[in-house]
Amino acid sequence: MVNRFTTAQSTVAMRRWGPLAIVTLAAMAALTALTADAAARQARPAPPTEATAPRDAGEPIMAIVSIKTQQVTFYDADGWILRAPVSTGTTGRETPAGVFAVLEKDEDHHSSLYDDAWMPNMQRLTWNGIALHGGPLPGYAASHGCVRMPYDFAEKLFDKTRIGMRVIIAPNDAAPVEFSHTALFVPSPEAVAAAPARAETLAREAAEAAKTADEAKKAAATAARETASLTASLRKLEWLKTRADAELALADKALAAAKTDQAKARAEDLKQKAAPKAAEAGTQLDTARADAKSKLDAAAAAKDAAKAAATRKADTAKAASEAKLALEPVSVYISRATQKLYVRRNTHKPWPDGGEVFDTTIEVPVTIRNPDKPIGTHVFTAMARNDAGLRWTAVTIDNGDDAKDALDRITIPQDVLDRIAPTAVPRSSIVVSDEPLSRETNYRTEFVAVLNNQPQGGFVTRRPTADVLVASGNSWGDGGFGFFFQRNPDPQTGNTRRRGGQYSYPVQRGWW
Repeated sequence: MVNRFTTAQSTVAMRRWGPLAIVTLAAMAALTALTADAAARQARPAPPTEATAPRDAGEPIMAIVSIKTQQVTFYDADGWILRAPVSTGTTGRETPAGVFAVLEKDEDHHSSLYDDAWMPNMQRLTWNGIALHGGPLPGYAASHGCVRMPYDFAEKLFDKTRIGMRVIIAPNDAAPVEFSHTALFVPSPEAVAAAPARAETLAREAAEAAKTADEAKKAAATAARETASLTASLRKLEWLKTRADAELALADKALAAAKTDQAKARAEDLKQKAAPKAAEAGTQLDTARADAKSKLDAAAAAKDAAKAAATRKADTAKAASEAKLALEPVSVYISRATQKLYVRRNTHKPWPDGGEVFDTTIEVPVTIRNPDKPIGTHVFTAMARNDAGLRWTAVTIDNGDDAKDALDRITIPQDVLDRIAPTAVPRSSIVVSDEPLSRETNYRTEFVAVLNNQPQGGFVTRRPTADVLVASGNSWGDGGFGFFFQRNPDPQTGNTRRRGGQYSYPVQRGWW
């Protein structure tokens, strides 16, 4: 009724006002439509497009994927250099938000799970199949967990990145901001300058110690073989002397027991034959023992020398490994969930099944003030050298404290700082998070941590890893693997809080 009445009134009015009123009303209606359309366009952001910074680009240090805006941005030491649209995981197979690093690169990868699907210029983020790669972009999240990039963009990017490059997958938009704090590493210029020569010297000493240890081991083995035959000869002589002594004793017993002259004569004859044999056996044994003593002492000395050389070989190898690692960027992960600090450095040792081995030999307790209060997830990255030592940025991807307050709450053990801070170089990082390390973190990864308050559907159908190896001692060296391995006692196994509505199940080498 109201609409009809209003329409009738408007019709009468237009008849009364004439053509001019009609034109005026039409113009107002058109203006209103244009204004509404402009407002709608303003409320709805333009889809992301590929872009290149208008300057010479350096080597990419980090990539940030925004799940909200379906965009990836790559940064060098001076800011963003490349942007492109992406397609992340669809509902139920969401790309997990969190902190990752490039683990492996394959220019012509094919899926092991999806009918040999082509995933060109693949850059692996987890061993259970999350990766950056070229793929179709429908304009919305459509993958099974990976981050698809434009084919040409992925190809152009492939040769620019390196193993260990930081990749941050954020639920919303995030970007690095300049940051400084007293808790961040301040390298020593003298230590940084001396590090290459020190690494070279210790590597040479380790090689010499290894050669010496091998020679000592061979000498000890030769001496051991000789003493083994010598010992067998001594045992034979001891047996002969024992037998000769027994024959002499038997003759003495027979002589004492003889009752007749004939019996006494026979016993005397036995004794005269046994006595020289026993004497000769004793002389031979004494002579052999005297000769063997020097050889046995030499063999014992060779064994001790081999043991000492092996110890020196291990010590110099450990020192050389530490010196070599000091030339690499260092990554630190501090977890409020486990109250631990973890250190990773890439050894650049290739693993037969793919990727490179990361040194995992520092894992220590860390003090976090108010440990029950959320701290958020923050990534601090040394972008370049400056007059103060290093220029840092911060990226925050999960709510909690702001970046400064998060670092204010943490006390890093001084002995850890003494090991890693003096030679810290650009690309070093400190990650602070409420989350524990994911079970995806192992000897072939830097760090993998996913936000448990976000969906993790891209992990759901991936099988768990049978064994995950992490540092078990506060030692440095051993090439990053060996006798320090044990199963991770505090893995991030899934969405324990379930605020995002999904669970995560690692680890399978597959592709999504």
